[in-house]
Amino acid sequence: MSEVRVNNLSNENNTGGPTISGITTYSGRHFFVPPVGDTASRPSDCEPGSLRFNTDTTHLEYFRGNTIGWTEIEANLSELGGGTSSSNKNALGARALMGGGHVYIRTIEYFTVSNFGDTQDFGDLTQAAGYSGGKGASTATRGLFAGGYYKNAIEFVTIASTGDAVDFGDLTLPRLACSANNDTVRAVFSGGQGPGHAATNIMDYVTISSTGNALDFGDMGLAKTVRGSCSSSTRGFYNRANNPATPVGVFESFAIRSLGNSTEFGDTLSFQQIFGGSSNATRGIYCGGYLGNTIQFITMSTTGTAQDFGDLINRGYNQTAANSTTRACFCFYNDYVPDPAGTVKVNVIQTVQIASTGDAVDFGDISYITNENTQLPQGLSNEHGGI
Repeated sequence: MSEVRVNNLSNENNTGGPTISGITTYSGRHFFVPPVGDTASRPSDCEPGSLRFNTDTTHLEYFRGNTIGWTEIEANLSELGGGTSSSNKNALGARALMGGGHVYIRTIEYFTVSNFGDTQDFGDLTQAAGYSGGKGASTATRGLFAGGYYKNAIEFVTIASTGDAVDFGDLTLPRLACSANNDTVRAVFSGGQGPGHAATNIMDYVTISSTGNALDFGDMGLAKTVRGSCSSSTRGFYNRANNPATPVGVFESFAIRSLGNSTEFGDTLSFQQIFGGSSNATRGIYCGGYLGNTIQFITMSTTGTAQDFGDLINRGYNQTAANSTTRACFCFYNDYVPDPAGTVKVNVIQTVQIASTGDAVDFGDISYITNENTQLPQGLSNEHGGI
C-alpha cells in the first residue's frame, strides 16, 4: 500500500482542492480544522453531510439537505435523571423544569419525564413577579424563562445542573402569557399581554447559546396571548384564539431561522384557546381549554385541522407542558367550579405517549403549587421536537 504525505491541498486560487475518492484515513493524533464561518455565511449548495464550525454558535454543524438545512452537533445530555419517585429515584431520562407563577413566585422545580413522581427543587428565578404561563425555550443544555407580570426579563439556567437562574437579557416589550418556540440555535417569543393587559402580536427572538436583548422577528396574525406552542427542527407552531369569535381557534406557524410574520396553519377542534404544547420531531400535542378536557394533535409537516388524541383526566385550562421525545407531560391546570368555589388551581401532572393516541394518566404533582399561592408556571425540557 502506498502512502502520500501532504501539508496542504488547494487549487491555484486557494478556493478549493482536489476530490479524493475511496477510503481516506486521517492519521494525525491532534486535530484537523474544518471550514469556519458565521451563520450568515452558511453555504446552501453543498452535499448532505458537509461539516463546518459556526463561529456564532461555537458548535460544529452539518448539512442535512435543503429541507432541514444546517444542524448543530452537540453532546447528548438528555439522560440526566433525578426525581422523587418512590419506585426509582435514580431513573435516567429527559429532564423537565417548571418555573415561576402569576405573581411573586420565583420557584423552579424539575422531574425526570421517564420516571413517574412529584417534582423537586431546582432553584429560583431572580424576578420576584414570576413568569405567568406559556412555554419556555430550551436546547439540550440551556433553558430560558421569559416575560412576566409585567416583566421584560429573560433568564437562563443550565438544565444538567441545579441552581438559580441568571440574567440573559430583555424582551422587546414587557409582557405576560407569551410562549416560546425554538430549534438548536434560536428562540422566538410570541404574543402575550403588555402593560394595561393589552394583547400584543409581537414576535421577538434571541440566540440561545449567547446572552443579550431580544430582536424583532415579525408579527402574529392577531394580537393574542399564546400558551400552547411546539416546535419541529425547522418550524414553530402556536395556538391563538380567533377574532371575531368563531367555533374554532387557529394554529399559526413560521420558519424559526427566518424573519417574518407567522401564517395560518389550520384550525383547532374547539373554540377554546388550548394549552400545553408538546412535540416530538413530527407531532405536536395540545390539551384542554375552558371547561374542556380534549387532547388534540397536529402533524407538523402538513397543514390542516387538528385531530382528536384523547382526553385529560379532568377538564381544565392554563396547562403548561414539557416532554421527552416519547412522552408529553401536561402540568397544572385551572378549573371553574360553580360558586362558592370559583376557580380552582390543581397541581397535578398528567401524561400521554406522543406517538400513540389515548387518554392521559396521572404522573405526579408539582410540589410548590397550591390553590392559594400561584398559577401559570412556565415549562421546558431538554428533549423536544425542536432539538
